[in-house]
Formats: sequence, C-alpha cells, structure tokens
Amino acid sequence: MDKYRHELKYIVSQAQIPLLKSRISHVMQLDPHVAASGMYNVRSLYFDDCKNSCYFDIENGTDPREKIRLRIYDHSAKRISLERKQKEKGKTLKTSCIISQEQCVSLLNGEIPDMIGQPFLWLNMLLQMRTKFLRPVTVVEYERSPYVYKDGNVRVTFDTNLSSSDHFKGFFDDALPERPVMPAGWHLMEVKFDEYLPDFIYSALNLDILRQTSYSKYYLCRKYALRGV
Repeated sequence: MDKYRHELKYIVSQAQIPLLKSRISHVMQLDPHVAASGMYNVRSLYFDDCKNSCYFDIENGTDPREKIRLRIYDHSAKRISLERKQKEKGKTLKTSCIISQEQCVSLLNGEIPDMIGQPFLWLNMLLQMRTKFLRPVTVVEYERSPYVYKDGNVRVTFDTNLSSSDHFKGFFDDALPERPVMPAGWHLMEVKFDEYLPDFIYSALNLDILRQTSYSKYYLCRKYALRGV
C-alpha cells in the first residue's frame, strides 16, 4: 500500500557534500542501484497545464497539490516511469507506472494516446491533457548519490549539477542543451523517511545548521522562465 512520506530538502555547498557523505557512510549504505561512480543520472520531464497551476501551487504553498512527470535513468529508455507526486500536510506520496517508449514519444509529440485498458495513473494524465491542456514544460536533470537505511525507510540523496532544458523531444539524447539552475557551487540534499528519522542520522547530517528549502526542483527550473508571467 502506498503511503505518504516525509521529505525534507536542504541547500548544501560543494564543500559540505564530501563531509556529509563521510559522516553518513558509517550509518547508511549506498543504494545498490548506483554505478561504480556512486551515482546515477536522473532526467525528468515535467508537465503543467495551460495556467501553470503546478508551478503556482508550489509558489503559493497550496495544500494539497500534485505534479506529473516522466522519469528515466542514465538516459536509457529501458525503464520509463510515469509518476504522480502528491503533497499534503508536509508529506509526499509518489505513485508510478511503467510506460513504453512508444507511449512516451507520443506524449513528447503532444499526442494523446489510446486510453483503453491503461493503468489509472495513465488515464488520469490523459484526462488532464484533454480537459486542462496538460503538456510537457521542462526537462530537469541532475546527478544523484543516494544512501539508504532500512529502519524508517530512510533515504538521503545528494543531487548535484541541477539543470533544465526545453528540448523535450531530445528526452532520450545523451546530451541536451541545458542551463544550470543553482548558483555555482551549490546543490540539493533530500532526506526522505516514513514515520521517523533515527536520531543518529539526524545528528550525522547536522540538520539543525543546514539551510532548508520548500521549493522543488521543478519550481527552481521554471522560476526564471516564468518570471514575467
């Protein structure tokens, strides 16, 4: 059964990351899906409606709210996830389903594929495309170093080199024309957990002195593009 999780976000410097990794490596393990480099590439294509409701809901702190995205790893089409991320009362719920590359390409071309016999999440997205003119708006990309801890289902991720692109049809390309989003030398750390965060992980990360932020990567990547809206 899907459940809502806590999700805390912090802005960290390039100099802080090695120290934080060193401290939590004694109490957490690297995610087994990472490559030898200790990280993997994440690329997401976010959708929004004709009123940019997702963007302004984040800016205004609307509760509840949701985002819809497509996600791939290491630029590969082997696994394409359609994801819906809901936020309510400070917690998040992510639901997902796997779609084919053919279905993904249809979405990139602005087409509305057949709805018959598809999962609910897919039907929900296609319905919004027809009624709210939901469409792709930005590609978000970064390198992720994830650490996991079983008790509490804790996940700590360091997301570096955050960038965005408007070249949706190049979603599977090895390289996209992109623009950096964060100021030079600054990155994001996320701390996700179910009911509780163990004290020793909290202490290892020294969360009391880090700079917490409420904004999502999607919001940061669209902020300047929509400044004049």
